[in-house]
Amino acid sequence: MTAWREFEAAEREFARRVRALFDAHKHKTIATLRADGSPRISGIETAFEDGELVFGSMPHARKGADLRRDPRFALHSATVDPVEGAEAQWPGEAKIAGRARTGDGERFEADVAEVVHTHLNEAATLLVVEWWTPAGGLRRVGRE
Repeated sequence: MTAWREFEAAEREFARRVRALFDAHKHKTIATLRADGSPRISGIETAFEDGELVFGSMPHARKGADLRRDPRFALHSATVDPVEGAEAQWPGEAKIAGRARTGDGERFEADVAEVVHTHLNEAATLLVVEWWTPAGGLRRVGRE
């Protein structure tokens, strides 16, 4: 796994775009795994501090218990619809998946396994999916 600072050093421009999407809105969504293995979706706030992607959980919250038991997570930036007629200006959405490391109390730091930015091309004619993994680096596909 990779700390945010390592990903950022490897793909500075891509990391800048993804971080901008996460910083644009206070509330994001996190997926964790319940004790029975089923998914749980929760609201969450995230921050980038000292080269780390961090997030927290209220004391006794289920998402914190999920992460302590099984550290796998997926984070999703806020979703904003493209404006009709101005689709090319839509910034898209970002996703980060990985494992949570327990910090102080209910604070977690992310070990990043995958970063994704989904957006439209400049002509707004293709959906573009860019994703990065430590092993595969940055890749990109366009879909009609």
